[in-house]
Amino acid sequence: MESIQNQETFSMPRIGDKAPEFKATTTQGDINFPSDYKGEWVILFSHPADFTPVCTSEFMTFAHLEEKFNKANCKLVGLSVDGLYSHIAWLRTIKDKIKFNGMKDVEVKFPLIEDITMNVAKKYGMIQPGEHKTQAVRAVFFIDPQGTVRAIIYYPLSLGRNFDEIYRALIAMQTSDKFNVATPADWEPGKDVIISPAGSCGVAAERMSGTDDLECEDWFFCTKKLDKDLVLKEILKK
Repeated sequence: MESIQNQETFSMPRIGDKAPEFKATTTQGDINFPSDYKGEWVILFSHPADFTPVCTSEFMTFAHLEEKFNKANCKLVGLSVDGLYSHIAWLRTIKDKIKFNGMKDVEVKFPLIEDITMNVAKKYGMIQPGEHKTQAVRAVFFIDPQGTVRAIIYYPLSLGRNFDEIYRALIAMQTSDKFNVATPADWEPGKDVIISPAGSCGVAAERMSGTDDLECEDWFFCTKKLDKDLVLKEILKK
């Protein structure tokens, strides 16, 4: 059994950290990350290998939803530890041959990073030795317009991602930033949002006495309505 001392460990950025910088070759040319995406949100996501069925279903889904993410000021960047020519061949196969969930002739236009040295995967902690020593797990990094890591989701190699949740999380974080609120469980645009807990006894008492725009279950748990159309107008590009 391999000793703990001989096991290679890989750190990963934490929420609130600056996204690790790198230069890479992709299927859409060279990129400098995250500086090339300054002023935009980015979803950086990894997958274990080209020409695998779960990854194929995910790339088709991301490509199908790319315009939807773009309207929310968010770019997509994929990563695999395979080489550039393998990427190109795989993406061509997806477009020419693969049908999934009603989708066909799907062209992947967002960049897919070549990472045969695993340099980027290691910087982002995408290599999990307990899962696999040479394949990246299904990581999802949400990076804001200032280049800060805002959320991280990790999936094992066998589990395909939920794209409704990825999009929901993006819109929820943008809503929190824009309106200075928090979003409760299962929140979607149009549902009530949570305001910060009262910071003083006076504010707590005032809230419990009743206000026009707040619904308080107790001094620390207050919600308010936030119009769906207003949220979408402020966040989505026309």
